[in-house]
Amino acid sequence: MSQSPSIKAVPKAPLQDAFALEDPGLLAGQSYVDGAWIEAAEAGVLPVANPADGAVIGEVAALGEAGARRAVDAAERAFPAWAALLPQQRSDCLRRWYELMIAHREDLARIMTLEQGKPLSEARGEIDYGASFAEYFAEEAKRPDIMSVTSHLPSAEVELWREPVGVAALVTPWNFPNAMITRKAAAALAVGCTVVVHPSKETPLSALALAELGQRAGFPPGVINVVVGEPALIVGAWTADPRVRALSFTGSTEIGRLLYAQSAPSIKRLSLELGGHAPFIVFADADLDKAVEEAIGAKFATSGQDCLGANRFFIERPVYEEFCRRFTAKTEALTIGFGLDDPDIGPLMNAAAVAKQEDHVADALAKGAKLLCGGEGHDLGPLFYQPTVLADVPAEAKIMTEETFGPVAAMTPFDGEAEIIARANATDYGLVAYLHTKEPARIYRMSRALDFGMVAVNRTKVTGAPIPFGGMKQSGLGREGSRLGIEAFSDVKYVCRDWS
Repeated sequence: MSQSPSIKAVPKAPLQDAFALEDPGLLAGQSYVDGAWIEAAEAGVLPVANPADGAVIGEVAALGEAGARRAVDAAERAFPAWAALLPQQRSDCLRRWYELMIAHREDLARIMTLEQGKPLSEARGEIDYGASFAEYFAEEAKRPDIMSVTSHLPSAEVELWREPVGVAALVTPWNFPNAMITRKAAAALAVGCTVVVHPSKETPLSALALAELGQRAGFPPGVINVVVGEPALIVGAWTADPRVRALSFTGSTEIGRLLYAQSAPSIKRLSLELGGHAPFIVFADADLDKAVEEAIGAKFATSGQDCLGANRFFIERPVYEEFCRRFTAKTEALTIGFGLDDPDIGPLMNAAAVAKQEDHVADALAKGAKLLCGGEGHDLGPLFYQPTVLADVPAEAKIMTEETFGPVAAMTPFDGEAEIIARANATDYGLVAYLHTKEPARIYRMSRALDFGMVAVNRTKVTGAPIPFGGMKQSGLGREGSRLGIEAFSDVKYVCRDWS
C-alpha cells in the first residue's frame, strides 16, 4: 500500500463547484494514517452523496482490516513521544487546531451541509461547538493533576499520577460529523493518548478535513489517524486488538452493546454515548410562550436527528390543548429545504430514517393518536419528511417507547407530579430530560426524581465543552467534555514511597 502526504483526493471539477470552498485543500478522499494520505483503495471506493438530492459529491478510498491495523501500528509508535511531551506542547497543538477550525469555519460548514444535509446555520454552529473542545482541552492539557491524598502509613510518601492509557479508538456518527470527533479526540490528545478515528462512512469528508487541519496544526505523524471504510472491518479490528486500550463510541444502543461485548476480552476502557428518548415536560404554571419556543428547538434541531432531541411531550392537562395549538402553528411555519439555503428543516440522512418516521406515525394513528400537521414526505425529494405533530398519543404507541430520530413530535397530557415522574422514567434510556415549570420546589423535586444524566430546566441548550455530557441506564457509560472527559483516556497510578 503506497502512501504520500502529497496525495489528496480533490473532487472532479464539477464537484468542486458544488463545494465552492475557499480552501479546496480541505477536501480529501483518502484515509489519513501516520501523517500521510493513503492512496490505495484496499476495500473499494465509498461514494459520498448529498442527502438533499442524492448527487454524489465525492469518493473516498476505503480501507479494511489491514488499514485499521496499520493505523494502530502508527498510533502505537507515536504514543511514547506524544505522551512524553510537556503538557504545554500538547496544548499548543490543540490550540492551533482550534484556531484553524475557526479560521476555516465557513468551508467546514459547507462540507458538512453537503454531506450531511443539515441547514448551513446549524453546520456553522456545530463547527463552533466542535472547535470549543479543542480550545477547552488545550487548557486542560496543562493541568492533568488529580487530587492528592495524605499518607495513611508511617514513614511513607503517597503520590497519585494521571497517565494516558495508550491508543484510543474513536467511533463517531453521521449526525454530528465534526463535534463528535473533537469532543473525544481533544480530551484523549490532551492527556497524552494517540487516536485512531473511524467516522461514519456516510459523512467522512468532515473527519478528513479535521485530519488535514490537524496536520497543519503540527500534530506529529501517527498521533491522529482517520480510517474510512466499512465499520465491521475497521472497528472489529480495533476491538480485537489489545493495543487499543480505550474505545469511545457515539451511536445507537444496539451497536453500543455489540462493541461492549467485543471489547470484553481485552478489558478496554469504554466510553459509550448511546441513544436517547427525552421527555419534554410542561407544567401548567410554566411560561407557555417560552416552553413552546424551547420545544420547537428541542424537537427539530438537526431535523430531529439528535440523541438530545425531545421525543415524548408530556403537557399538564390544563394547558395541553393550548400548548398543542401553539406548537402546531410554529411547526407549520417551519421552512423545509436544501441545507445551503439554510431552512429550518433539511433532509433526513437515509431511506431507513424516513421509513422509521412513516412507521411511527402510522402506528400512532392506528392506535388512536390525532394528526395535527405533517405526517408525510415532501416534494423536494425522497429523504425529506414534513415536520409532524401527533396529539393524544397512547403509551403503547411505538413512538412512546422507541427513539424516533426525526421530525415527529408526540404529544400527550398528564395529571400531576407522581404520574409524570413514573411515565417519564418508564424507559431504558436516560440521556436528557426537559422540564418547564416556575415553582422552585417542584424544579428541585423533579430534577432529583428524573432518571436522566442531564436535566434542562426552562431551557433547551445545555451542552458545551465545560459540562459532563452523558446519560444513565442504557444511554451509555462515562462522560464527555469537562474535566471528567479525560477520565476515559487515563489511568491513575498510585506510588507509595518509603522515606525512612
